[in-house]
Amino acid sequence: MAAGPATDRDAADRDARRVPVRRLTVLHDAACPLCRYLRDWLGRQSQLVPLEFVPAGSAEAAARFPGLDHRATLDEITVVGDSGQVYRGPAAWIVTLWALREYRPTSHRLSTPAGAKLARGAVLAAARWRDSHGQAVGWDGGVYRRGDGWSYDPQQGWSYRRPTCADGACATG
Repeated sequence: MAAGPATDRDAADRDARRVPVRRLTVLHDAACPLCRYLRDWLGRQSQLVPLEFVPAGSAEAAARFPGLDHRATLDEITVVGDSGQVYRGPAAWIVTLWALREYRPTSHRLSTPAGAKLARGAVLAAARWRDSHGQAVGWDGGVYRRGDGWSYDPQQGWSYRRPTCADGACATG
């Protein structure tokens, strides 16, 4: 069963309580040893929801999900549901754990506000490991800033600054 085109707009129109997830496609960085290890580990787990693995940035990924920013999928884990749902970063890890028999209870704990901080920390730790092993993609060694307030400076590491209206985080009239 092939998933149709996925876009961020499609995901915003979905109500997770009403649209069942029957299959997840995990876009992974095939050039990253950590990513390959996790892909293999996930593939060996008992799955309640089938996981399919597609290399991020590949021709297959572009053909299957033309609405995605494929450069961004190399920077941060992205998971696409069979009905077009798009999960990135911590949400992608949480939904992937939710698909696994043994880890579904863990995914429920990570979906709480306190658990989300822990999931975010795990994603940042993986990104830092990738950077320290020359696997990071998406910046040229300068400061890498995300729209959610997190930034990475190779000299200082990861830091968080709450977005403000001056950063363009507030809705305008």
